[in-house]
Amino acid sequence: MSTVGDEVIRCKAAVAWEAGKPLVIEEVEVAPPQKDEVRLKILYTSLCHSDVNFWDAKGQNPLFPRILGHEAGGIVESVGEGVTDLQPGDHVLPVFTGECGDCPHCKSEDSNMCDLLRVNTDRGHMIHDGKTRFSIKGQPIYHFVGTSTFSEYTVVHAGQVAKINPAAPLEKVFLLSCGISTGFGATVNVAKPKKGQSVAIFGLGAVGLAAAEGARVSGASRIIGIDLNPSRFEEAKKFGVTEFVNPKDYDKPIQQVIAEMTNGGVDRSVECTGSIQAMISAFECVHDGWGVAVLVGVPNKDDAFKTSPVNFLSERTLKGTFFGNYKPRTDIPKVVDQYMNKELDLERLEKFVTHSVPFSEINKAFDYMLSGEGLRCMIYMEH
Repeated sequence: MSTVGDEVIRCKAAVAWEAGKPLVIEEVEVAPPQKDEVRLKILYTSLCHSDVNFWDAKGQNPLFPRILGHEAGGIVESVGEGVTDLQPGDHVLPVFTGECGDCPHCKSEDSNMCDLLRVNTDRGHMIHDGKTRFSIKGQPIYHFVGTSTFSEYTVVHAGQVAKINPAAPLEKVFLLSCGISTGFGATVNVAKPKKGQSVAIFGLGAVGLAAAEGARVSGASRIIGIDLNPSRFEEAKKFGVTEFVNPKDYDKPIQQVIAEMTNGGVDRSVECTGSIQAMISAFECVHDGWGVAVLVGVPNKDDAFKTSPVNFLSERTLKGTFFGNYKPRTDIPKVVDQYMNKELDLERLEKFVTHSVPFSEINKAFDYMLSGEGLRCMIYMEH
């Protein structure tokens, strides 16, 4: 394959041609990076629930044909005009949101919602010229959240690329490019439980367990996991979850069950499912006076949140978070360094990878996720 930055690269990519149908491994043409873009050689990627949501397009706007994927690790192959802080050979994590460094959000200490590069799930092209960098025999193939990592090579805006320590094992730290940072950051950066407090985690997939890990390292005394799949409970113990609740086991609202378990409600809750009912339950199960609920999951576009205003007036707080409130280029390299220096108790990062498949068998990753089997399936490229 060509590695010259001004040439088209032909490589394999997993293309979603229509909603809910298996991905097809195709030879695609990947154009050179344009202004402020980089072309990456992807080494490891995985399937996240958001990929599935836009693949089956239920409750989301359909856009096909498309190359999905956004949780990944790779190496810079070439850089476009104006890119000065990345060069070929750099080890990087592409991130579904970005950090331009110049907008009011990027300059704010309180926000990571970049005006230029914040996630846009409906955009299927690059922002520089409104064109795609992928094509098959002249037919444009759409991008997904600016990353499209289900391809051996992809083109990403430089502001969506976190340059990391080259000594870090990419097959582990690539998980920090989405789900693990999102869940862990939602707890430690946003919910901020105090030592000895109780935390409820709604949804015990990879993001929820990362949120539980955040509660554990924060010193939470009780970490209550809520999930409809009882097979997830045993795995959750490894991440600090101390108690388990299955809403199916009760004939009353789960927020009422949790309030009764905790003498009025938990101190903090983190919702990681995308279910609007779980979001409402997560808010209504926190204690009045000081309880804080944090929403992480991505809802359907037409969902509406409904609760009594009294729940706010009684001094409960509802917050949202986006990528764990991490700024991708500034913060993620630091998180990787903390992992490498054992300053963060993320040595158990490898526990999130419960399956591994070659890129040619990427559809198995969908089977695992749709069946609720395991946490993350690592998809390794066969360059």
